[in-house]
Parts: sequence; structure tokens; C-alpha cells
Amino acid sequence: MNILIVKLSAIGDVIHTLPALNAIRKHYPTEHITWLVEEAAYPLVANHPALDRVLLSERKRWVREFAFGKILSFIHQLRDTRYDIIIDFQSLLKSGVLVALARGKRKIGFDKGMEHSECSHIFFNERVSPVSMELHALLRYMRLLAPLGIESDHIEYRLPIQDRDRKTAEELLSLCTLHFALCTSPLIAINPVAKWETKLWQNEKFAHLADLLIEKYQANIFFTGAAEDFQVIEDIQSQMKHASLNLAGKTSLMELAALYEKADVLISTDTGPMHLGAAVGIPVVALFGPTAHWRTGPFGPGHQIIRSSQ
Repeated sequence: MNILIVKLSAIGDVIHTLPALNAIRKHYPTEHITWLVEEAAYPLVANHPALDRVLLSERKRWVREFAFGKILSFIHQLRDTRYDIIIDFQSLLKSGVLVALARGKRKIGFDKGMEHSECSHIFFNERVSPVSMELHALLRYMRLLAPLGIESDHIEYRLPIQDRDRKTAEELLSLCTLHFALCTSPLIAINPVAKWETKLWQNEKFAHLADLLIEKYQANIFFTGAAEDFQVIEDIQSQMKHASLNLAGKTSLMELAALYEKADVLISTDTGPMHLGAAVGIPVVALFGPTAHWRTGPFGPGHQIIRSSQ
């Protein structure tokens, strides 16, 4: 049997789909499972122990570069297997079109009535009744397993962190020359950046918070972010009284996960790394703006939400 999972993006959404993948693998231990994903979230499923194959869509780059040959090659890869089961966890037009292009017997997705579904239901021949968007995304995705007879409340991510990722994380942290020894002091990760302004907190407040954690708990602080966030974090550090480590742009996605594994807690804005921290099993303090954290916040016990209505 061949199974195709369609979940293209984004990082947090793909992380929230991993428990469904693991439930499928447990139900079908010997079947061939493929995942179709876009570039940003590719590292989350590449080398995942529950997968046999990963198909990579570089749609945006192909369109930007008019790479029609690569588009045709991708469509050929998508259609080179006849799938017994295709599940669209994305529920958008872009994923529905790919489901339509793929060769499959059972094409499963949410029926019409789902918020933001963009009429994706027209591409399915098995439709699951819509669920409330007030339900957490992870639980919504698990509902799509009902046609397969899978009912599971066991949440497992199994991020594909490799030994080399953990080695890189150790090397980065070994550069830390702070006031307190890493082996005895709390190690706190802070991810202070996000794409949307409504999800940001002021730099001076992050600086004050980091200093407070150092003074009160003798914590070692490291900041994370993308390469373009390096200067933002430098600005935060310039307003601090104590030393900290800026690791923005220093890691791949899985190396970042390995870093978070070593932390005692992650403080993060509402962005992909927040979900990465929850997936590796550390407590997350999530700073939310007006976004509904009960829909897309860090899933599971042990996390703390701090929310502003502005």
C-alpha cells in the first residue's frame, strides 16, 4: 500500500501534523508513506523515521524563475506512484490542485464549510465533516484519520534530529563565555523575532527580561533567529547589562531543534521556533499578540501563554 500525506507548509503547521504521521505509521507499520512538502518545512520531514519518501515542491522558486522544466519533472515525480490513500492536511487550493494531479484511489480531506479551505473539498472523494477552527490545529489534523479507522490521543513528534545536529549544538554552546557555568545554571533560549509586527515585543523589554533572568536565576541566555535577525538581537544585547549569546543565523532548522533540546525553557514569540521547542519537549513561554493561542499555540501541558490583545 502507498500513502501520500500532503502538508506543504508552514513550519508550525507541519510540526502539528507529525503526530498524525506517527499515528498512521503505527496503524500501517509496513506500508510505504510519502510526504509532499515545500522548502521551508522540508527539514522537519527529511529523514523522519516514519517516512519512506519525501517529495519537495519548490513552487515559488520555479514560478519566479520560469522553470517550466522543473515543474514538469516535479509533476512526473508526483504521478510516478499510484497511491491507495492521499490525505490533504493543508486544505487549501494549492494543496488541492496537487491532490488532483496525484494518482490516487482514496483522496481524503475536509468537506466544505471549513474556514479558509478555499474550496479544496472539490478535489476529494472522501470528505471528513468540518470541525471548529477553535479546536487546536493538531487535533483538527488528527480528525482526518477517522476514515482510516485511526483514533489516537497519543501525541508524538519524533523530530528527525541527527547526531550531527546535536554535535553542532554542543559546539555552539561551548562558545558561551558567560558569567555562570552552563553545567550548573539554567540554560534559557529566547526567540524574540517574528515575521508580523503584531507578534513582536519591544527589544528593550526582551533586554530587561534577559537581565532579570540572569540576576534572579543565574541563567545563561542564548538568543535564536534567522540570519536577518542578527542585528535585531544585537540591539537587544546592547541594552542588556549582562552577557548573552547571539546564535541568529548560526543553525539549520534541525540544529536549532538540537539547541532547544539542551535548554531548560524557551521564551518565544508566536512563530515556528515556538512549536519546535514544544516538539522537543521543553517548556515554552509563548508571547502572543491578538492571535488565538488555543488554535495554534504550543500544544500540550507545561507551557505558559502570555497574551496581549493589541
